[in-house]
Amino acid sequence: MADYQNINTQRGMAAGRSQVEIDEGLRSYMLRIYNYMALAVGLTGVTALFTANYAMSNPSFANMLYNTPVKWVVMLAPLAFILVLSFGINKLRTSTAQMVFWAFAAVMGISLSSIFLVYTGGSIAQTFFVTAASFASLSLYGYTTKRSLSAMGSFLMMGLFGIIIASVVNIFLASSAMAFAINVIGVLIFAGLVAYDTQRIKNMYDQVSHDGEMMARATIMGALSLYLDFVNLFLFLLSFMGNRD
Repeated sequence: MADYQNINTQRGMAAGRSQVEIDEGLRSYMLRIYNYMALAVGLTGVTALFTANYAMSNPSFANMLYNTPVKWVVMLAPLAFILVLSFGINKLRTSTAQMVFWAFAAVMGISLSSIFLVYTGGSIAQTFFVTAASFASLSLYGYTTKRSLSAMGSFLMMGLFGIIIASVVNIFLASSAMAFAINVIGVLIFAGLVAYDTQRIKNMYDQVSHDGEMMARATIMGALSLYLDFVNLFLFLLSFMGNRD
């Protein structure tokens, strides 16, 4: 009887250690994703500020970047990087995928540099801190909630495609009321996506934790998802909170 109790105790201790190891691995995995995402946001911000400052001191560069067909290359280049990562992540070496990710963040900074020419620096900083606080709260909810957000995710993705189509249509209509509605819906959609993507990324840990290469790729793609949620939430909030120069 004593031997039987000993065996059960040892099994319980082993199971406990296993769960502790899983929890520690999950925290490490999520921390790497948040670190990648934060560094990418920082790189984007620094690149955007540097590009804007150079454009303000060099009118010919500003004219080329914002008033010639080059602006379309700058606007669409980030999308090309996203497509490469999304469809080629399993074919790329981890080091190559990381380089593409950092290059994407830098190119995104060039693409977003015009906000420093449109909005005041103070309002950009204020909006950034509001976005960061909102992102942290929503991501924490997505990480800790026991409720499945998968159904909400499907609804949010449909809404995302809806505002993309509406934004394209409004380029031709130039309706201020429609633009306001798009911005309101955009804030709500990306706020929800922060929580949804956090839970989705967390739930992927069990699938990738057994393979270091898979985990490295999942880290990059997880950081990309959260980065896009953060940047889009920031841009939609900036449309409300930003004071124009």
